[in-house]
Amino acid sequence: MTTTTTTTDTAVTPLDVAAALRGNRRRRVARSVVVTCGLAVAVAALFVLTMMVGSFRIWASEVIASVLHLSDNPSVDFVVRGLRLPTAASALAVGLALGASGTIFQQLLRNPLASPDFVGITSGAGLAAVAGIVLLQATGLAISGLALGGAIVAALLMYLLAWRDGVSGYRFILIGIGVAVFFDGLIGYVLTRAQLSEARQATHWLTGSIGQASTSELRLLIGALLVLLPLAILLQRPLRALELGDDTARTLGTPAELSRAALLGTAIALVALAVSVAGPIVFVALVAGPIANRLLGPATGGILPAALVGAALLLLADLVAVHLLPTPLPTGVVTGAVGAPYLLWLLITTNRQGAGG
Repeated sequence: MTTTTTTTDTAVTPLDVAAALRGNRRRRVARSVVVTCGLAVAVAALFVLTMMVGSFRIWASEVIASVLHLSDNPSVDFVVRGLRLPTAASALAVGLALGASGTIFQQLLRNPLASPDFVGITSGAGLAAVAGIVLLQATGLAISGLALGGAIVAALLMYLLAWRDGVSGYRFILIGIGVAVFFDGLIGYVLTRAQLSEARQATHWLTGSIGQASTSELRLLIGALLVLLPLAILLQRPLRALELGDDTARTLGTPAELSRAALLGTAIALVALAVSVAGPIVFVALVAGPIANRLLGPATGGILPAALVGAALLLLADLVAVHLLPTPLPTGVVTGAVGAPYLLWLLITTNRQGAGG
């Protein structure tokens, strides 16, 4: 007698696949919301902490009440609003701008090394600012205006040089590195023609420090950030489409070159304004996006989380530079000391993975 055993495989239906995709999307959205809210709380805490510490210690409740105009304490209001709030607000705004611009560059050019620090934008701003200090004896808002113009001119130059029936990410990066080296050489030449006081002022600006922004410069940055950061978040959908390639993006209904130009323009404006206010603070734009992606997990690529990471890094770096070192130093010194080892690690890991070019 022969016994026949029939095995019935459970078939996966399109409804099951759709349900799985919806569940995965919900998990990614939930994680993104949790991480973004957590980062916002951390940034708010660091923002308040920055105004608490110093030679005159203030409680968190007093800082919050003073910033929100909920109390009337002349001594506390003078320290918080007059002395510490401008620096804390500058660190917050510059960090948000650098974090957002850095992750846009990295996603758009599909390279973890694609950062405004290395593709000539900050070098263009530095050359214009140093030339203004040395040749025109510019000060204050004039230096910021020159730096902003230099960054924009450098970005336009790179875009035109990289254009060949479109802009290739790899070509843009290579041209940007070449432009940065050229501008850095010109900066060195201009510094050799400077007087000692001018060279000191230019070197301090090139180091990067959030404490050097004036009230007018800070208001300009915050006003621009209120427009550019929401715009960058709105452009996140075409950015994700462009990550899949131009052909796929067009298939999905995304105009590739127009979207790329809008994203590059937004990122360039963000970093140009940040550099014009605080000088070229290095490595924040480079590391903010990867750190945010580690926190987001499967929900990578969020512009707002990367911006919040940039703000947290810069607020923390300012605390270290001013309060934890034996001698207060410019913020750019701390970010450079932390960012350089990360860059070496990134170069090693990307080369091992065959992604470093």
